[in-house]
Amino acid sequence: MESGIDNARLVSVVACRQFPASETSETGQGDESSTTDLITAAAAAAAPPPPPVAMHIAAGAAVDDAKRGPATSTADQVVLTEAIRHEHSLAFWQAVKLYPAAVGWSMFVSIGVIMLAFDPQLLGNLYATPQFAADFGYEYEGEDKCDLRNSNHTGASWQTGLSMGNPIGQVIGALISAYPMELFGRKRTFGVCVVLTGGLVFIQFFARSLPVLLAGELLGGLVLGCYVVIAPAYASEVCPLALRGVLTSYTNLCFVMGQLLANGVTAGTSRLADHWAYSIPFALQWFWVAIIVPGMFFIPESPWWLVRRGRFDEAEHALRRLASKEVDVAATLAVITETDRLEQEIEAGSTYWDCFRSVNLRRTEISIGVYSIQVLSGIYLINYGTYFFKLAGLPTDKAFDMGIGFLAVGFVATIISWYLLTLVGRRTIYIHGLSALVVLQLLIGILDCIPGRPAGVAWAESSLMLIWNFAYDLSVGPICFTILGECSATRVRSKTIAVATAAQGLVGIAMTVAIPYMINPDEANMQGKLGFFFGGLAALCYVWAFFRVPETTGRTYEELDILFAQKVPARKFKAHRVDITDPGH
Repeated sequence: MESGIDNARLVSVVACRQFPASETSETGQGDESSTTDLITAAAAAAAPPPPPVAMHIAAGAAVDDAKRGPATSTADQVVLTEAIRHEHSLAFWQAVKLYPAAVGWSMFVSIGVIMLAFDPQLLGNLYATPQFAADFGYEYEGEDKCDLRNSNHTGASWQTGLSMGNPIGQVIGALISAYPMELFGRKRTFGVCVVLTGGLVFIQFFARSLPVLLAGELLGGLVLGCYVVIAPAYASEVCPLALRGVLTSYTNLCFVMGQLLANGVTAGTSRLADHWAYSIPFALQWFWVAIIVPGMFFIPESPWWLVRRGRFDEAEHALRRLASKEVDVAATLAVITETDRLEQEIEAGSTYWDCFRSVNLRRTEISIGVYSIQVLSGIYLINYGTYFFKLAGLPTDKAFDMGIGFLAVGFVATIISWYLLTLVGRRTIYIHGLSALVVLQLLIGILDCIPGRPAGVAWAESSLMLIWNFAYDLSVGPICFTILGECSATRVRSKTIAVATAAQGLVGIAMTVAIPYMINPDEANMQGKLGFFFGGLAALCYVWAFFRVPETTGRTYEELDILFAQKVPARKFKAHRVDITDPGH
């Protein structure tokens, strides 16, 4: 291989491997320096690129070498350079055409997140459903005893207990899920979770008392907590650089879709005068199980997981299933193998303890921070959205309508965020979006302080909540999952995401306990003044994010490993040059 590549072409390759992220992005457009352009042009004229067959053979050799140690030979370096250079140059739609199966399977696995989001949103809406309140609640302040469906409340203590199932499950389920994900793979873990979810829905469906319903929510939450670890980990490991931002942030769209569907279903069943007002929504969770089960046997396993297990032939087979025939999967496999080797040198472990050792400590901190900020900035209010609108003074039917519109806005915002991801970058979107959330929450709090609460205040607060949700799903919501997938090292990715998910769940437990007491009319009855609480928390989060959240756009996993190993400050990630050709990095 070396004899077929002259020095001019080798210089071109080496020169092109040293560049900052600002020169490449998910759009596939770069602005190389004039010196690099001249060298590349001279090399291209001096010698044509090696034929695909030769590159494929060399890629296979590079994989074999990477198994034994660093890829230091000229041939290995050229193969890895060409593969990384090709990934940087891919535009979004080019990547979609080359990796259609990766897109499809990533979206398929993310259906689990829809189930995860559907359950707590459903429960929050049932608190505002008259028949649910009549069957599970109690009469409040001696309202019309002849129509208990309109006068009952479930009570803050039971609301807290029922709503606790999801965050507790998120903590325990997330931490547990990392073990089978590493031992048995992403595919098998996902399949077992789907089957368990289908079985546990029976408890919720047949529940006719609060204790039984509570048991169903707690057990169901244990399994649902696994999906939010599996989905972003799988998406980040099966897609190329150009698709990574969109497919990982798609996790947020699945959250929105689950919440939107829950709002739509409960809006339709809330008028029923029997147990079907809440039994039908619970039963619809089987719909997603029925969709996933036939396809879960055909999901390709993560090639990154297979490489870590030493199953290189299976990893190459998985890559062929995920990519089109035009992709040189052997070269891709060589990059995965070399990155795994580099991380073994830097972190040398893949346990939970390794998430908090050496360079991984900073990466885990960022993952925990961006995920917890979702809760601290006020996202849990979405689960109580319909109930919040009703307590704010809107009629029941209008409260449900506003709840649907609330999430429809979030759906549109998440899709728009995909376009921004290819233009602006993760850090910029995240920081500016978080600042907007601070301002909007404070405005809601100020409006609620107007004496006498005029009739228009309820609509004004509700409208600001719509705008808040748009800003959230444009920034903090989707970008969080992209940063999670990119800041975590590949060898401890599932465990880092699990730790971040558990941390977010712990914060969520605190909010689950607090919000019912802050929002219920027989407790603090804060209504819109919650804006001061979440606005203040979001302001503190903004200060942390400004100094700690890095720009990861346009960086391969190997480059990110080097940037973190070199302890580059977050605000300098974008412009910092990475020389992968330096053996010492």
